[in-house]
Amino acid sequence: MKKVILSLAVVASLTSCNSVKNMDTSSITSAATLLSSLSSNSTVQQISSLFTLLDANKDEAISSTEAIGSVSENFSTLDVDNDSSLDLSELTGLLALLK
Repeated sequence: MKKVILSLAVVASLTSCNSVKNMDTSSITSAATLLSSLSSNSTVQQISSLFTLLDANKDEAISSTEAIGSVSENFSTLDVDNDSSLDLSELTGLLALLK
């Protein structure tokens, strides 16, 4: 229940931010829900789905303005090549942080 409430709070705060005004709110909601459900048992397929939902401009990378929740909080840790964006392999690093 706490994860659902937290997800809704994240979505509400994100939809009020200028940096995500152009993002599809249904994608943000889906991404927040998926992100809150991730655990140490999550699969690469779930991370791939999250990547697709977060990549609002479909450039095959997650920028800091597209990141939400724990992806945003751990962005610099996940960005191992320090190019200010996350590719799918870098986002998969989120699974290690969940353990």
